[in-house]
Amino acid sequence: MPSAVARPKAACSQAALDHFTSLLTFETDCWDVNHAISNGRKDFVLLDVRAEVLFDKGHLCDSENLPHHKINEETLSAYPDGSLFVVYCAGPHCNGADKAAVKLATLGRPVKKMIGGVTGWLDEGFKLEAR
Repeated sequence: MPSAVARPKAACSQAALDHFTSLLTFETDCWDVNHAISNGRKDFVLLDVRAEVLFDKGHLCDSENLPHHKINEETLSAYPDGSLFVVYCAGPHCNGADKAAVKLATLGRPVKKMIGGVTGWLDEGFKLEAR
């Protein structure tokens, strides 16, 4: 009898390619964000969507704080329409980044979620800044 891993048959290569390519249009990771910032190639707005008190205790360098419940046309008015937003929250146990992504997409803004959030950032060995 096959294992629990192999029991559901793997998707065909084309379906796997479509799926994983699609994921990359919705998500980025801590390593890629850090690499872009470290190499002067930050072509996105990095939004920490947690509460201000959490942002003050520690956040990613070059990030801005905009809690997901405050995302609206008025709070986004300072950003050009085509700006790519990369959102993050506490980590995989938090859905704040997903809520922020829904709001940004609803407002017609390009958005990706940084998977891992603060937890992933620290797991990669990167540092936080405090206010």
